[in-house]
Amino acid sequence: MKLLATALFSVTFGILLGLSFPSLWIPKVSLPQNLLRSIAISSRHSDIAAPVQATDISKIWVPSNPKGAERLPPGIIASESDLYLRRFWGNPEEFSDNFTIVLFHYDGRTSEWDDEFEWSKNVIHTSVRKQTKWWYAKRFLHPDIVARYDYIFIWDEDLGVDHFDAEKYLHMVKKHGLEISQPGLDPEILCTWQITKKREHVEVHKEETNEKPERCLDPHQPPCAAFVEIMAPVFSRDAWRCVWHMIQNDLVHGWGLDFALRRCVEEPAYEKIGIVDTEWIVHQSIPSLGSQGKEEDGISPGQGVRDRCYMEWVMFEKRVDEAEKEYFKSLKVQTPSNSTTLH
Repeated sequence: MKLLATALFSVTFGILLGLSFPSLWIPKVSLPQNLLRSIAISSRHSDIAAPVQATDISKIWVPSNPKGAERLPPGIIASESDLYLRRFWGNPEEFSDNFTIVLFHYDGRTSEWDDEFEWSKNVIHTSVRKQTKWWYAKRFLHPDIVARYDYIFIWDEDLGVDHFDAEKYLHMVKKHGLEISQPGLDPEILCTWQITKKREHVEVHKEETNEKPERCLDPHQPPCAAFVEIMAPVFSRDAWRCVWHMIQNDLVHGWGLDFALRRCVEEPAYEKIGIVDTEWIVHQSIPSLGSQGKEEDGISPGQGVRDRCYMEWVMFEKRVDEAEKEYFKSLKVQTPSNSTTLH
């Protein structure tokens, strides 16, 4: 009984002592610094949101830094880049040109350009055989890479530019508040979409009333408004950041993308997307991609490429529609009527 009474008294006294002096409740334990640091790093990757703090103030750990750069002081982080060509001398911040030109070579031929064109020596040449501009754009024009540029031109290889001035073009784009645009096409040459034809006596146009009636169920939606073709689009920095994320990694031809571009500007989209008529181009219709296809099952290389284009259009439309339905389903609201492509 004495032993039991002594034990109960000891436990009670210990509890009261611990409540009175919290610092004595848990004895100090000296753990290795590398173990504490491992615990801090592990908690960062756990499902439970918890603040991560460095256990040693002499070491850097900044959770708000980009992922993987937590050990760097924020002032040294360069999270964005550009494609400006840098000199070997002088001030590193100096570059002379307003534009950076990147040529994506479909045929693998790059050095031959330097022999014929002097300006070719001052541009960036990138070559992977039998790939398209959207394949290149997805891999080489990440928004953080082109963040220093106000506008991004993603143009086809068969465009005549004798009547085009880039500086004057951008002046019109800024004047009319266009986030996504393209130059007008020579009206003397067959155009797939009526809205892309160059018009006389206007600087910019944003709508089309002469398109086939079955194509224009809504005069404010593609292809009669809020529409440019994927042939020669020009994107503002903000619009491109959205469009880049919408480009699918495995769909390289970009068909159907032009009908969805309106998703990447603020409403009303038909006011932010338009055709610049004062600076125009000529579509020369050179089938450079079709000739690089492969004949299979009796289908010619060119037809095989075209079939793939249509297939990608259907796949892209389906992906956008399903993603939209899933989003609104998660909100428990009915999917609004917001068709992506032409029906």
